[in-house]
Amino acid sequence: MPSRCYGVNSAVLTERSTLLARYPLLANHDVVRARQAVARELKERGLSTIRITRFSTAVSEIARNVIVHGGGGEISLHLDMEEGYLITVARDQGQGIADIDQAMVDGYTTAGGLGRGLGGAKRLSDRFEIETGAGQGTVISMSVKL
Repeated sequence: MPSRCYGVNSAVLTERSTLLARYPLLANHDVVRARQAVARELKERGLSTIRITRFSTAVSEIARNVIVHGGGGEISLHLDMEEGYLITVARDQGQGIADIDQAMVDGYTTAGGLGRGLGGAKRLSDRFEIETGAGQGTVISMSVKL
């Protein structure tokens, strides 16, 4: 299956974005570390507690998916001051998402959870994009307006 995108024209990195940090995602403590780093960056930029909590929750969901479904990977934080976004990019080297549309439906699960991870993360982000392909892994970009 060729690479497939969901949410085109959303949280795409550009030459004007600056890499702030990169974190491995291999175990549960890495999820906490990534969530805390995002919350810290957003707090430093003056976002409200509710916006920090919402986006940090989205980051937690995606980071956990990278570990559970993708066998691990990494997450990077980027700042686009020109457009005013904090962008996260989570990557794994898993099998990819066979059916993105189905995976985005609330209640769909392949790991016995509630099935709200991808759809929930999308709702908690200002911009959201998935790129995946069979055997190519998955890249999920999310951003929040500063």
